[in-house]
Amino acid sequence: MISINYEDNKYLEYCNQHQLKCFTCYRTAKGHLGDGAKLAGMNYGPFRDVIKRIEMKAAKSGYAPDHDMKQTCPDGFLVKGVSTLYDQEGNPKIQWVKTERDNERRAEMMAEAIKAMCDDMPALPAVPLLDTLNINPDLMAIYPLGDPHIGMLAWAEETGQDWDLKIAESKMCGVFHRLVFASPPCERAVIVNLGDFFHTDNMDGTTSRSGHSLDTDGRYAKMVQVGVKIIRQMVDSCLMRHKHVEIINAVGNHDDTGALFLSVCLANLYEDEPRVTVQDLPAPFHYFRWGTSLFGVHHGHTCKAANLPLVMATDQAKLWGDTEFRTWLTGHIHHDTRKEYAGCDVESFRTLSAKDAYATWGGYRARQDSKCLVIHKDYGEVERHTVNIKQVI
Repeated sequence: MISINYEDNKYLEYCNQHQLKCFTCYRTAKGHLGDGAKLAGMNYGPFRDVIKRIEMKAAKSGYAPDHDMKQTCPDGFLVKGVSTLYDQEGNPKIQWVKTERDNERRAEMMAEAIKAMCDDMPALPAVPLLDTLNINPDLMAIYPLGDPHIGMLAWAEETGQDWDLKIAESKMCGVFHRLVFASPPCERAVIVNLGDFFHTDNMDGTTSRSGHSLDTDGRYAKMVQVGVKIIRQMVDSCLMRHKHVEIINAVGNHDDTGALFLSVCLANLYEDEPRVTVQDLPAPFHYFRWGTSLFGVHHGHTCKAANLPLVMATDQAKLWGDTEFRTWLTGHIHHDTRKEYAGCDVESFRTLSAKDAYATWGGYRARQDSKCLVIHKDYGEVERHTVNIKQVI
């Protein structure tokens, strides 16, 4: 446990800037906050808030000596509950400390580790744009990827259709390549992974949030290799047809950390390719604009469709006022839906993936296709193209 020396202004500034993510003993200043504030060169109110944040962070880690809590848990976990047995004099005799995973902090740690591992990752060579193309500078192509669930396993005898990593790679690469070359050459293309790109988020083959057991094909590392290979093919196809390519990876309920490492991985792979941009912010909502059109991206599992227009208007108030056409792109439900709200549409997209056992037994049914939305700078969406999975052998 580290004690704060309030004469060390640099340390206090560090804690304040980093919102005191370290668990620190605050008791050296308790009872004389006014003196501590003077030593730190801060006003009393902000200094008191700093101490409160330290206290809350420390309590979540298991350190609150005023309540006989002195057993801290490691970084990446938080205290779920504490039960203390006291003797006749009121002194603690036995204490039980229950901990659980701190998913938010674990995601931060995972992102930091992934970024560190990718520092020396070799960059890919540039892909040439086809010389014969007549690029339209007013058009943007959007490629929404509805819940790819790469790594999912299905048995035709049970679900009606076989599905595994090999089939996913063949079908998804085939559909996307056909879709790109069916669309007009555009100034800009945005590949929008709407979440659940990977079917599982760990080696146990379970969902991180609920712990549900999943039908998976092969090892986790194999799933990652195939997933990165698929999206690389998508980017290469777009680079042949469009001048600039942007990639957005939404966090899904099946791949909380997978979406993070995928973004960091792609950002490193294409760091020497000026025609590729990757949005690698670990945010639940992403936005991008083209002329008079504003788009939001969200998986659809933490915010209801009816609430998304207000989220966009709040998050992007200036862009909301500067644009005429506004649309949310979502996944999660594996179906095509589109509803107009006041000032904004919310649309969900189908998946190319087959049904797994859970979906089959639950009676969920959805067709399999992928789309390209063509957006004009002035007129909004002017056309769209669809490729059905049956079109690819």
